Amino acid sequence: MESSAIVSLSQLSFFPPRPNRGRAYPSWPCKKNSQCSRIQCQKMYVPGFGEASPEAKAAKNLHNFFTYTAVKIVAAQLESYNPEAYEELMEFLGRHSLNDGDKFCGSLMRESSRHKNLALRILEVRSAYCKDDFEWDNMKRLAFKMVDDSNKRLMRDYVIETSHVEEGEK
Repeated sequence: MESSAIVSLSQLSFFPPRPNRGRAYPSWPCKKNSQCSRIQCQKMYVPGFGEASPEAKAAKNLHNFFTYTAVKIVAAQLESYNPEAYEELMEFLGRHSLNDGDKFCGSLMRESSRHKNLALRILEVRSAYCKDDFEWDNMKRLAFKMVDDSNKRLMRDYVIETSHVEEGEK
């Protein structure tokens, strides 16, 4: 009888082996100071992020998004009960970018005492929205679904493009 070898997916590689470069484990997914051993650490190594992890970068983007969301909430509230403050906020938004939420709020605080109150309200709403209203589980579920759907669509489109099947044969 023939003997068959079972190869796990983790042993397969589509890339040539990399030289050891003096490390005990060339593809060790943990940082040097990490407490986990090679067996316990099952996370994927992500190169090229410098000092911050991909999760830290995502958290920074979410932080700025929460500022954006808080500004939208405060603006909607002001529009209905304090049109003058709404106009001041809109005018400030026209002059300052919301790409960096902390920089935006810091500039808003320093503009005037009226603007400082708006900034404090935005900080309060940002914190409350992040802690109480943002649906973290829903975001995770949607992100998984988006990745899966996108991967399927891209692979399907590629197969259709590269297969030379006539339209009538589909």
